[in-house]
Amino acid sequence: MDILKANLHRYSITKLCQYLGVSRHYAYYQCKENKHKSVARYADTILTIFKRSYQSYGTRRIRLALQKDGIRVSRRYVARVMKSLLLVSKYTIKRYKVHQAEVNEKTITNHLQRQFDVGDKQQVIVADLTYIQVNRHWNYLCVLVSLSDRQIVGYRVGKHKTAELVMSALSQVKQPLSTLNMFHSDRGNEFDNQLLDNCFKAFNITRSLSKKGCPYDNAVAEATFKTIKTEFVKGETFITTTELQQAFTAYAYWYNHKRLHSSLGYMSPVEFKKQVPLNFIV
Repeated sequence: MDILKANLHRYSITKLCQYLGVSRHYAYYQCKENKHKSVARYADTILTIFKRSYQSYGTRRIRLALQKDGIRVSRRYVARVMKSLLLVSKYTIKRYKVHQAEVNEKTITNHLQRQFDVGDKQQVIVADLTYIQVNRHWNYLCVLVSLSDRQIVGYRVGKHKTAELVMSALSQVKQPLSTLNMFHSDRGNEFDNQLLDNCFKAFNITRSLSKKGCPYDNAVAEATFKTIKTEFVKGETFITTTELQQAFTAYAYWYNHKRLHSSLGYMSPVEFKKQVPLNFIV
């Protein structure tokens, strides 16, 4: 069969089979068997990577994950294995519409100005909230993301969309708040609160707000929530707020330590931080 494969570009299958003394049926059968064996070789590994990625990885990220483990295969090979195992990334279907909400009218301007690649020059956190259904009721998830390395540095789940939920997420940030330069968010009412204002003033943190009705001003937070909705929320059922909080804790750890981010050169945020020294304690 190796001779047949090596000479397919030079001779017809009929001539090669006559030379080898085998039937065409046998030749095709052997090629098919070898193909199945090739697909099955890393099938278990690919299935494990797919499941650990919250069923979100496609062929590109799975190939890169295999490469990190010393396994070099093509995206076409990964696609064949995924097809044979009926693995479909959650990103193949777009869902979830944004809820319209009231906005605050504070005169605070957009100091960030869509400068999302701040490097290690500034310590900037972007924030947003999203809704997740828990036992037929809406719960809310507040997430804080560091622009320096795209890590989720704070989060909190609650039954109400309030400033207290934001403060609770902010309390999870492990770096001293005095080292923060800026806190950016959209104009949701949950960010219009004296409690937050006092906190930012006490730690000398510059406050920045997106322009009204412009999600592009908070694009990193918006993109993070799209990822969360697709990878973490889609297809899952949560019975209690505590269950949701625990599940997201596990997801946030995976997101920071394992998930391959295209914006970070297909490294995890923690891996990226190790390679690019930052004055950022998390």
